[in-house]
Amino acid sequence: MQIETPPSVKPYEKAEGERRGLVIVNTGDGKGKSTAAFGLALRAHGRGKAVKIWQFMKVPTARFGEHRMFEQLGIPIEGLGDGFSWKSQDLEHSGQLARDGWARAKASILSGEHFLVVLDEITYPLIYGWLPLDDVLATLHDRPKEVHVVLTGRRCPPEIVELADTVTEMTLVKHAFKAGIPAQRGIED
Repeated sequence: MQIETPPSVKPYEKAEGERRGLVIVNTGDGKGKSTAAFGLALRAHGRGKAVKIWQFMKVPTARFGEHRMFEQLGIPIEGLGDGFSWKSQDLEHSGQLARDGWARAKASILSGEHFLVVLDEITYPLIYGWLPLDDVLATLHDRPKEVHVVLTGRRCPPEIVELADTVTEMTLVKHAFKAGIPAQRGIED
């Protein structure tokens, strides 16, 4: 490890642009995409801002750690799907759930009622062709000026990356699962 001297001068100038809602993308093959989005949800909620979280691949009855905590905090989080695609009994039904869920998520974005809307794991229904990319792009473009939207999931379509204001790609360096360690309660769920 190389030791560095801490900077003694601010390394950037203050931004002069207007404050407005941002489109933020967390993508890549590494862990932490949803976790980062949930951190933003907590930050916004802590500032008294209205937040809504939509999870495109989780079932409506999901009770993962984030659901339990968000419920305690009063942050609405809803599962819109039926789980991992490889567990689906009917992929057409899975696609319809995604489309129905998108209609609800789209309405919440366009209503302007929320400061922050999280579209967790939305890239998968896009990649699978279950959601029309053009409609998602139009909604992000036409949303009320003050609404922030966070999208998560692997392989985010380049058209969304292009439209986004901030894009973070989580890079897998090492993961316990690849070493044969199963998912851990409180870490993966």
